[in-house]
Amino acid sequence: MKAKLIGLALATAALTSGCATILTEDNYKMNVTTSNGQQTTVAVDGQNQTVPGVVTVKKENKDKVLVAQDANCSDVALNKEIEGAFFINLLSGGVFGSSTDYGTDKMWRYQESVTVPCS
Repeated sequence: MKAKLIGLALATAALTSGCATILTEDNYKMNVTTSNGQQTTVAVDGQNQTVPGVVTVKKENKDKVLVAQDANCSDVALNKEIEGAFFINLLSGGVFGSSTDYGTDKMWRYQESVTVPCS
């Protein structure tokens, strides 16, 4: 009886856990540069960050905008993309795992690198 309960608990955990939820972070890190190579400040998710450098954005089911704080630089659209781990989970975990990934917003990512246009 105890072995059946343990097996049931493990099966439930496997079916309700998402691969992207387990394998990825809540935030996504991307490399951001400027077209002129100069340092500037950008804002995303209400946080100012200095670039060139690594910018951290919260994974969400929405596109975002990297807002340039310098008048000589332009804003950059950050389009959401599906995290690769989501597809693995869709094949192996089915609807339960993929719905967990969707519900936690961990199925999303953004571009790996972005260049802020500056004059």
